Amino acid sequence: MNTTTRIQHKGQVIIPTRVREQAGLSKGDLVEFSFQRGKIVITPKLIVDRSKFPNADGEYTPEQRRLIDGRLALADADIKAGRVSKAFSNAGDFMADLQKAVTKNRKAASKRAAK
Repeated sequence: MNTTTRIQHKGQVIIPTRVREQAGLSKGDLVEFSFQRGKIVITPKLIVDRSKFPNADGEYTPEQRRLIDGRLALADADIKAGRVSKAFSNAGDFMADLQKAVTKNRKAASKRAAK
């Protein structure tokens, strides 16, 4: 459905209610204007208010942060060296692989014990 509206003083344009509703726009929302192929395009912009998300600032002492950073560095080194387990699509696959590893380790241990 096309709707025509008039450009007001200082270039202001009223976006018709039906179009705003279809776009999910409401008072205070941000939109971006661009000119593409002879048309003015209005694109809704999503702004994330990071203050509404929790963070760990102030929750850890400097010593705790050093420990955490050290463990993360070790984990990164393991990943880079390929010391990671494969991903499993379900618990059954994981259990089968775990059982296979246990059997392999038992066989290796019994060979060492036999020597």
